[in-house]
Amino acid sequence: MIDTTNQLHAHDKHSPFWQNAYLYFDRAYTTMHLDETWRTVLSTPKRVLTVSCPIRMDDGRIQVFTGYRAQHNNARGPFKGGLRFHPSVGLDEVMALAMLQTWKNALVDLPFGGAKGGVVCSPHKLSITEKERLTRRYTAEILPLIGPDHDIPAPDVGTDSQVMAWLLDTYSMMVGHQSLSVVTGKPVSIGGSPGREEATGRGVICVLRKFLATQNKSLEDLRVAIQGFGNVGYHTARLLDELNATIIALSSKEGGIYNENGIDITSAQRYYHENGSLADFPDAEPIPNDELLTCDCDVLVPAAMENTIDETIAPHVEAHTIVEAANGPITPKADEILRENGVTILPDILANAGGVTVSYFEWVQGLQNYFWSLNQVQNELQKVMDRAFDAVNAKADESDCDYRTAAYTIAISRVAEASRLKGLFP
Repeated sequence: MIDTTNQLHAHDKHSPFWQNAYLYFDRAYTTMHLDETWRTVLSTPKRVLTVSCPIRMDDGRIQVFTGYRAQHNNARGPFKGGLRFHPSVGLDEVMALAMLQTWKNALVDLPFGGAKGGVVCSPHKLSITEKERLTRRYTAEILPLIGPDHDIPAPDVGTDSQVMAWLLDTYSMMVGHQSLSVVTGKPVSIGGSPGREEATGRGVICVLRKFLATQNKSLEDLRVAIQGFGNVGYHTARLLDELNATIIALSSKEGGIYNENGIDITSAQRYYHENGSLADFPDAEPIPNDELLTCDCDVLVPAAMENTIDETIAPHVEAHTIVEAANGPITPKADEILRENGVTILPDILANAGGVTVSYFEWVQGLQNYFWSLNQVQNELQKVMDRAFDAVNAKADESDCDYRTAAYTIAISRVAEASRLKGLFP
């Protein structure tokens, strides 16, 4: 039998985000009555790589950046997960995100394990040439770990399709042949998939609409506040607006805007693109990020970073439903408070799985060199998200539990089953 004592104590030494990710896993695992010998195996990363990325800056200086790639579990298939460029990137962060990615992939039944990578940097302070050099050096450093059948990166916070294009080119040059499926989230012109950019936001809409249907409600006239106006936040807002929901609050990292009668999303996106923030946006009042989280709305969509809703914010949340478009936006203590207050939480591993689902479609298209239409991508995404929600909803009803526990139970059971069937080597 595996001794888990030292491992459990070791979790306490990690950052709050890693501890939170572990606690969500542990809470669900404890209710599942699975073999205790697998608890540590399933919660421990398979591999974590730290790399040094020296690059020459535009002014001639050599600056060294630190990068990471964490691979959590590959019992169900190759590792899959995003790559972020952000000052907060750290070892514990990528480990936690890789574990969340494992459960997310399993929940929507993709043949992937979970991974996550990142480089500690402020991407907006880098020139385009510096960012390219950094991407290519980081790719070269993690080259032994990645590949179409090993580990497939994708965009995340601070990265985009251009970064994925550089990653594709660097990998292909180093292995001596074009390898479209080594990375997803590429530009469509070089093997990317139509619909990938909006996929996470569209998945959020799919899950929210399915949940509202169980309450005999619709998206029309729903009052929504969205924290975060990056790729996920923007597309979530845009799609909700097209479906006649009312977006009453939006925010970027510098602060947010509020208009109880609704915000013009097209104008807000244009203003954000031109000014780099939503500050001083006309026809709306300024609102701090913490007040946005507690404003009077029907649905709250945290679409920024992890741990934004903690136990100090949770008691004041007025939304009846929270859709976790970001990874890990609610701490475990806040989760308990919100549930006690009757708030329904659609968890991240379900709600934001649209991105990795379309990444899977892109991976398949690259392997086959046969590409789908936007309509086909959207239809298949709808099927996957609907099936995943139906499974989680049924599990929640069957076990009389919240959606997060139901989602984790399904995901962990699938990974545990694959691990059990494969056994241990040697």
